[in-house]
Amino acid sequence: MLNLFLMPDLSIVFSKRLLLNMLFTGLLAAPVIGQTSIPLTDLSAFKNPGKSWRIAGDVNADLNKPNTLNISQGTGILVNLPVDKNGADLFTNAEYGDIDLELVYMIAKGSNSGVYLNGNYEVQLLDSWGVKSPTDGDNAAIYHRWDEARPEGRKGYEGYAPRQNASRAPGLWQYLRVSFQSPRFDANGKKVENAKILRLDLNGVTLHENVELLGVTRGAASNAETAKGPLRIQGDHGPIAIKDIKITTFDKPRPQLTNISYTVFKGRFDAKADLSKLPPEAQGTLGNLTAGNINNLPGEYFIRYSGTLKVAEPGQYSLNAFVPGGRGILQINKQPVAASGGRGGSLVTLPAGDLPFELLYTKTEEWTNRSLIMAVSGPGIREYYIGDPITSVATNQSADPILIDAPVNTIIRSFMDLPGGIRVVHAVSVGSAQQVHYTYDMDKGNIVQVWRGQFLDATPMWYGRGDGSSRPLGAGHRFGKPFFALAKLNSPQAPWIEDTTGSGYLPKGYALDANDLPTFRYNIYGATVQDAFRVMENGQGLTRELSIKNAPSDLYVRLASGSTIEMVNGLYVIDNKSFYLQLNAGDAKPIIRDVAGGKELIIPVKDKLTYSIVF
Repeated sequence: MLNLFLMPDLSIVFSKRLLLNMLFTGLLAAPVIGQTSIPLTDLSAFKNPGKSWRIAGDVNADLNKPNTLNISQGTGILVNLPVDKNGADLFTNAEYGDIDLELVYMIAKGSNSGVYLNGNYEVQLLDSWGVKSPTDGDNAAIYHRWDEARPEGRKGYEGYAPRQNASRAPGLWQYLRVSFQSPRFDANGKKVENAKILRLDLNGVTLHENVELLGVTRGAASNAETAKGPLRIQGDHGPIAIKDIKITTFDKPRPQLTNISYTVFKGRFDAKADLSKLPPEAQGTLGNLTAGNINNLPGEYFIRYSGTLKVAEPGQYSLNAFVPGGRGILQINKQPVAASGGRGGSLVTLPAGDLPFELLYTKTEEWTNRSLIMAVSGPGIREYYIGDPITSVATNQSADPILIDAPVNTIIRSFMDLPGGIRVVHAVSVGSAQQVHYTYDMDKGNIVQVWRGQFLDATPMWYGRGDGSSRPLGAGHRFGKPFFALAKLNSPQAPWIEDTTGSGYLPKGYALDANDLPTFRYNIYGATVQDAFRVMENGQGLTRELSIKNAPSDLYVRLASGSTIEMVNGLYVIDNKSFYLQLNAGDAKPIIRDVAGGKELIIPVKDKLTYSIVF
């Protein structure tokens, strides 16, 4: 037997909404089972593709040319290039019901497209770069329904705008993930449950949750709703490129937990104890797995649950549980099942049939409510929950989120956690009314991330004791492991300097201008540096101006690093089309050089350098 989930100490208390996000997306979530990718080596996966659709090896957009994508020969990217809107929608040969859809796509400047689930429910794919208040016609919106009989100005209805604009610039790859539930029908074909968008994320930001679709959206393939339908990509409006289409289907019966009984034992739980020799304090049967509905428990206790897990189809299943303030030890089919460290689902192969189920539960923290949830997913089965209601777990952590908006120029100092377990301890996050924000690392004299949309979630910093950290709320780009912006190099090929040894680096804080915008200041290599960021026109990104006095002759700026760096239409395209860099270098010559794992863009600097991060 192994620990299924142990969570006795919550130093940071999350809000109910954050807990629901964890249950849905990751801390408890299952590995992807049964995911398939639509091949993009040719168009054979699609039904009668029109002439505007083709397969390409690479694609780029031009920020100065509307509705233009430039392609090169090869495979792996699906591209639509309609002429005068004379394109055709693209339908998959396969039809789907409940699915998780993952789509990596690129929009041309000013372009308009969409993806229809079941052929009937449209998620907009649109160039919404710079939009501050998105509508139900913008990128990642759930498009409205349409009724010509309604009054003018009200023909479109029941559309859903995204919570914020998480879009990237034209020509950059964007990542869409949609969890969709098809409408349900009875044996006579009558609809008994509406279709739903269970969740929609764009570029890592949740924009919709549990949206019920009362009917088909405008432009549906058919007014008749069906349990299954093709995936449909709009092709008669504007250019779009798609390099990845992943679909996980959910059409198999769920395992059912039945014949649940419980036995309560008095005393502290001991995994080695022989339960057959312990006298029970209480016992009974339950209609559902629950820790909350068993009464008259002694001061110290543990509970053994037993039952039958009915598995209709054999296969690899993922099992996980959430036991706030306690421990759970689980066996299925007389085999131990565990979630290592409580993070991520545990995979177990189960045969079909009636399998014995046993769970030992003990509560170790007095301040939490008794609650227990088991998450299950498997081949063709979307993750679902057995046990107490999720809301009952959330009441153990009932804080509302503490969100910081930036209606004016706003500065917040905090810790900032980056991927890879990196914590920036002297982080300064700067928010703007243009909804373009960034975080500056005063220990490195450099920017560590940019994002667009909402500003900061300060819940972990300010709730209770807190841990001092905040989190970006919008979509943007992180620049990897923090590094110094400036370094002295013996040659253009010398490795970038990782620490301050011999540099004389000394942060000098920042000064505010008349608009409360900071200019960061520091000394390095005997030079005095002023480092200012300003939001570009229309919120397109950030412009950086480095002003340097007494610069040594061999001083360089590291502008960017990534898996790829290439020059396209006068812009540097960084890290597999994650963001652009626009450089005003004067006479200085930038250098793209090879480094471990990718490329690096550096440039010599004397007294001033200006460039823009466009995303």
